[in-house]
Amino acid sequence: MSTGFKIPSHYRELPQLPGVEFERCVMDAFRTAIAQLVAEALPALTIEKVLEGVDYGKKDDDFTVHLGRFRLPGKLDENSQKVVDKLQPGDDWVEKVFVDKGFIRFTVNTTTMNRLVLDQVYTLTHATPSGLSEYGSNTLGKGKRVIIEYSSPNIAKQFHVGHLRSTIIGAFLRNLYEACGWEVISMNYLGDWGTQFGLIAVGFEKYGSREELEKDAIKHLFDVYVKINADADKDPSVKADAAAFFKRMEDGDETALADWRMWRELSVKKYEEDYKRLNVHFDVYTGESQVGKESQAQALSQLEQLGLIEESEGAKLVNLEEYKLAKAVVRKKDGTSIYLTRDIGGAMERYEKYKFDKMLYVISSQQDLHVAQFIKVLKLMGFPWADNIEHINYGLVQGMSTRKGTVVFLDDIIREAGNVMLEHMRTNEAKMNRIDDPEAVAQEVGISGIKIQDQTSKRINNYVFNWDRMLSSDGDTGPYLQYAHVRILSITRNNPELLPLPPMSEIKTELLTEPVCRELILNLGQWPFVVKMSMKKHEPSEIANYAFRLAHLISQAWTPLKIKGEPDIEKARARMWLFLRAKDVLASAMRLLTLRPVEYM
Repeated sequence: MSTGFKIPSHYRELPQLPGVEFERCVMDAFRTAIAQLVAEALPALTIEKVLEGVDYGKKDDDFTVHLGRFRLPGKLDENSQKVVDKLQPGDDWVEKVFVDKGFIRFTVNTTTMNRLVLDQVYTLTHATPSGLSEYGSNTLGKGKRVIIEYSSPNIAKQFHVGHLRSTIIGAFLRNLYEACGWEVISMNYLGDWGTQFGLIAVGFEKYGSREELEKDAIKHLFDVYVKINADADKDPSVKADAAAFFKRMEDGDETALADWRMWRELSVKKYEEDYKRLNVHFDVYTGESQVGKESQAQALSQLEQLGLIEESEGAKLVNLEEYKLAKAVVRKKDGTSIYLTRDIGGAMERYEKYKFDKMLYVISSQQDLHVAQFIKVLKLMGFPWADNIEHINYGLVQGMSTRKGTVVFLDDIIREAGNVMLEHMRTNEAKMNRIDDPEAVAQEVGISGIKIQDQTSKRINNYVFNWDRMLSSDGDTGPYLQYAHVRILSITRNNPELLPLPPMSEIKTELLTEPVCRELILNLGQWPFVVKMSMKKHEPSEIANYAFRLAHLISQAWTPLKIKGEPDIEKARARMWLFLRAKDVLASAMRLLTLRPVEYM
């Protein structure tokens, strides 16, 4: 599928190499031109081989090549000088080449870069309403289907912050895969089965109130669960009664299932409200209860036929000790299912239904052993698609609670984040008066703070939840990104005499000669590469940290790139165009991170 962006024919034609898409990452055209220059200077190298070694440079150069990696005959300095001598003056793509400590350093043609990068940014970010689906490398995912399972809270309990990381990371991955052309099925696998529901049922008989259930089902069921748990700690018969009740559920006793169905329905309804606030969407709500008994029985039968089952005190296990994965229980001694068996049966059903090319499980690193056992068992069962299952693990949030340090429910966290931002916004009455719904904006900015604090560090790391850092308008925070976006939008409001801007082809990008322009445009050109790296690593911090770098560059450009009062109207329009394209990329990055960019704050 074409993005609509093409390199104009008046530029020197470049070879089209495998894996390179100029129409989605125009900086690859400059990399290709550099590879071509090196290969022509050093015929022992192919252009494809050189391209592997063309890396983005540091502050003083755009790209680098280290010839030492290619182990060429002859002296390194002499080979490097051949590349320098090969450059022709006035080249469309490469402006300057010099050698520094074994590296060949390249500066690309600024005029070409300004024109092509800004044209591509505009074309790609305006191709779809979201500004997302054209920016990834669509050939990576074209015609492929991925299932992403994330969030997976337990029904009849309020949304606990322990599920928040899975929700944030999974929603990010959904956006990322869609941006790279995949068909995505986002799946919420609810914890809706198991002995805890027998416990809630026993508790509801003792402490339940239909009236309280109607008022706030989730809160009431949680209160019941807490009370009956306390009873169970004192009286072993409570757990025995709970296990017996769950056995009735497993056996399909309709009287035992009636209340459970109602609790599940009410829980999903409440979760959907929470997800809507978080800008998170699921295509499928499923759960442990939805896994068919037939597939679980088939899994156990297949494991027994393969000689992989051991019995221990009436329970059935798969011995994975030779893989350093311990022994995995697949059937409890009372005959009831266990979540590993349900996971195996569920995976079998999903492949039969969806024929996925990849399936991702966004689950805490605390569950590393369980997920490794699950995937290993599927592989031992001979399913070739098991090789396409990946565990996207992550570290823990430490110290996440309200400022009073007591409650860890998402409702309370979001409410407090919104209240803090609203207090901050009220310090500027003039700005507040321009906002139609200050409470909604404050909540959105507060949620941005929660999400960005989560996505700034590498996902495998634990991090400490910090209210002050999260909601600050300074530093690398969600509110800072929102502020940068709002600030750029103010340009059009403050300079109406420049509007409407001319068509893209008539913007004089050659007037953007200041060093800060070049640095900003080079950064914008790197955006598709950042998306590609994030996809490769399944790493939201790649996108978050890029967004911060971009926001900092926008801030640095603010004073030197004056628009108001600039006597040269063409230059003023070119500067406005640059800022608006920076806004487009920043907004795309924010949307990938599941933020909703606001227009006023």
